[in-house]
Formats: sequence, structure tokens, C-alpha cells
Amino acid sequence: MRITYRVDGEEKVAYGGSPAFSLETIEDESRRTVRLTAKRDLILLSYEEDAPPHLVGRRVAVDNLLFLNGYQSWTDSRERHFLRFEKNLLHLPRGLVEAYSFDRYGDYHFYDYDIRRVHGYDIFYRRGVKNGLILNMNYQRAYLIVEVDRRTGDVTLKSDVSGAKVAAGESYVLADYLSYESYEQGMEAFRKVFPKRKIEKIFGYTSWYNYYQDISEEILLRDLEGLDERFNLFQIDDGYETFVGDWLDVDEKKFPNGISFIPEKAHARGFKAGIWLAPFVAESKSKLFIEHPEFFKRDEKGAFVKCGSNWSGFYALDLENPAVREYIKTCLRHYADMGFDLFKLDFLYASNLPSYEGKTRSEAAEYAYSFLREVLPDRLILGCGATLFNAIGKFDYMRIGPDVSLSFDDAFYMKFFHRERPSTKITVQNTIYRSFMDGRFFGNDPDVFLLRDDNIKLSAKTRSALLTINALFGSVLMTSDNVGAYDEKKRKELERAFELFHDAEVLSFERKGRKIKVRYRLRGEEHSFLYDTGKGVIV
Repeated sequence: MRITYRVDGEEKVAYGGSPAFSLETIEDESRRTVRLTAKRDLILLSYEEDAPPHLVGRRVAVDNLLFLNGYQSWTDSRERHFLRFEKNLLHLPRGLVEAYSFDRYGDYHFYDYDIRRVHGYDIFYRRGVKNGLILNMNYQRAYLIVEVDRRTGDVTLKSDVSGAKVAAGESYVLADYLSYESYEQGMEAFRKVFPKRKIEKIFGYTSWYNYYQDISEEILLRDLEGLDERFNLFQIDDGYETFVGDWLDVDEKKFPNGISFIPEKAHARGFKAGIWLAPFVAESKSKLFIEHPEFFKRDEKGAFVKCGSNWSGFYALDLENPAVREYIKTCLRHYADMGFDLFKLDFLYASNLPSYEGKTRSEAAEYAYSFLREVLPDRLILGCGATLFNAIGKFDYMRIGPDVSLSFDDAFYMKFFHRERPSTKITVQNTIYRSFMDGRFFGNDPDVFLLRDDNIKLSAKTRSALLTINALFGSVLMTSDNVGAYDEKKRKELERAFELFHDAEVLSFERKGRKIKVRYRLRGEEHSFLYDTGKGVIV
């Protein structure tokens, strides 16, 4: 093991015990816990150790597959071949990365990417001749980063304890994880740790993936009218506010009568009403950013902490500032009191993008997500752009992939950018490979299906595959289409998906080359198909 820490302003490295602390290691069957007790006040910077022996060593067969869980909702997360290269930003000019803030969306600002290794967070498994599973039980305190050397197959565990303060005489858990020698045994244990719970399924509409910010009262009323009685949610997305961050300022040109008609009309149809906000950020053009710079977090150089290049560029609010928390609470309760039942809360990775003194990244996210739950105890929360393990017990639903793109893998040049970019190709695989979380962490939101023929470049077969896989693997099935404009063929396809969504049970999925074989049971009969990940079609 290797521990990096700071004591009396000096950075030190220890390979075991130290004059500054003592260590205790507890081995209990499949569980390993490492606890540090400080003898002097110290700040932890990093902790790492070799993985258990059954996970170490070069691959036994070329068919071995790794599952590496991505950092946040949008990060690509799928089973991958042992030697497959991990996407990064190392090939991009630094000036381009800074201009578009590509390194803000994922873990690039704190994790040292290297083409010789691949990595994931909090849950890892290897399937094949040499297999196994690791599950982080310390996720509320520190992320567990699992690294695999692509040359040797060696696995290293790194606990993201950076920033944690431990006073003299206090103890701190550096690592706490479950480890199993077989994938099957590990998944069985996972299901016991996180038992299945009943979650209400959402079959709904969201305005984003057709109109984006170009919404209006007329458009929403028309699309609401087109929904039938099977739907149970109507959600307004980004575009109703004047600027991101100014949540109480509704765009009067688009919505001259405000947006209170949405819960009124939705409830009259028997639907829940949903609304989108990004509570932890504000864009540079917002009144909030211009008039209240003291609300925003700054880095060690005194600069505002930028979170990305969306809109006019956007920045992280200081969540330790009581005035900021009160502002967020006021905005959220304003729409709760208006009658909105579900809150889609987005760009939540901004909660731990800045560093907060004495908190690890995981502790900062735990604090922020718990705050949202406290503000909205009586409403449903759909998280998005969030670190997934921190959402456990706080959010009802969670996006588990990047945004669906209107072409299969988005514009060709986007392939060279960050791992969190919009991509239907990637999000369908995230939907499948993160399906073990559904009903255990939260209800999985695979993002939307789209069947319409206009304003879209996805082929008809890809649109059909997207709908089928979303219906089978998630607890949220949403669209941005004007369903009232569907022809008979599309209505029948939607009817079949609705049946899969409520009545089908996925039995297994298995990767074979670039295809995934999916088996499911519907009304006592077993069915299967092959999904071609390269073409985005069912074959």
C-alpha cells in the first residue's frame, strides 16, 4: 500500500505505518477494510494498494471482458476488451481543451489519464476465464478507482481520499470493499447489499430532444394534447428560463402566461408535471452571476470554477455559502409550490468540481445531493450528470448514460472530445451495462426514444432498437416526439414497447464481438435478439 499525506505543510509518502499515523487492516471473508488512526493532524492526498491476487495478472483468454463504471452519469461505461484503448483528452491541444472546457465534464481535472491503463469507479468486474468483482463499500467517503494495466493485466485500487482532514486521535477509513473470485458470486453479493425495491415506472414526455431551448407555450400545449392515457409524466426541459441560474425569471416571449399552466394541464390529464433545473450552476450571462459574484466558488488562483462551455459558459455555485443554499431552496420550492411533481436536476457533477476544505470529492457530492433531498422531501427527483453511487438513497431516478444524439454517434468530430459527449451509440450500451443498478440504486433513466421522421438523422432501424432497449432495461421511458403526429405503424411500435416496459423481464445479456445477445421473457415466453453496437440495429 502507498499513502500520500501532508503534515505540518510537508508532503510525505508512507508504504505502511508512519510516525504520523497507525494502520489497521481487517479481513472478513470477502470484505477488506483499511483504517488509519492519526497521531498528528494531517491531510490525506491519496491511498492505493494492489488488488486481491485473483484479479491480478495478464489475461488468460482474449475473450476476457472488463466492466469499468464511468465517473458520472454521462461517462461511457460498457464491457470492453482487455486491450481496448480508453478515450482521453491527451491528444487535444491544451488551448482547445481550455477554450471549450472539455476537461470539466468528467474526471480529467483530477485523474491522471495514461494510454497504458484503463480505469473505472466503485464497481468493477471481469468476465471470462479469469474473472472477479470488486464493490466499494466506502463510497460515501471516497471513490474507489480501479485501474487495469493494459500491458500486464495488473489491477490497482486507488481510494480518492484527497482533501480529507484527520485530526490527531481520530480514525479514518481509507478503503472498504468487497472482493469476489467470480463474477456470478460477486453479483449475487451485490444484490444482497442493494436489494431490489419497488419503483414506479415513468412513461413520459420531455421537451428537450426535439426543440431544445426553442420551446413555447404553443408547442407544449400541442404536444401535451397528443399524449394518450398510458403516459404519466409531462416534463418541461431547458428553455423556459431567461438564463441558466435565473430560475425565477421565465422568458416572457416564449411563455407570456408563465409556466403554471404545465402542472395545471398535466394534472387535468392525470399526468405528473416535471421541470428541469441545474441547481448548482449559473451561466455567465445570468443576473445571478453578474450581480452576485460572491455566490460562486473560486479556485486556488482566485478564478471562478468553470464547469463547461454550454450556454455562455457556466460556473459552480459555492454550496457552503448559506445565501447560495437559500437561493437554491427558494427556486426549487417555488416550482414545488406551483405544483410540479418531478424535478429533473442536471449538471450535478458541479457539486464536487471545486475543492471544499476538509472534504473529499465524494463527501462534497454526498453533502450536495443530501441537501437537494432535504429541500424536496415530498417530490420525485431525477438526477442527471451526477456521480452515481452518491445518488443512492437520495434520488428516485437517475440518468445512466450520455444524451441521445439525433445522429447515431453525433457529429464525427465529437468522437475526439470528452467521454461525456452526446451519443446514441454510447448511451444504448450504458443502458445495458448499468442495468444492474436499476431498482437497487434508483430507477434507471436510459434517456429518450425517438420514432419521428423529421428533425432526426437516426435510421428507422436504429430508432426501433433504441426504443426496444430503453423499454427493456430502464424504469423511465421518455420521448420528445409529438406523439399525436404518429402514424399507425409508429403507434403499434409504441404499443409493443409499452408492453415490454411493463411486462418483460430481462434474463441475460452477453457480448459477442461487437454484438450483444439479449434474452428476455414476456408473458411466459422466452425471446432473444442480437444488438449490433457498431450499427445500432437489432439483427
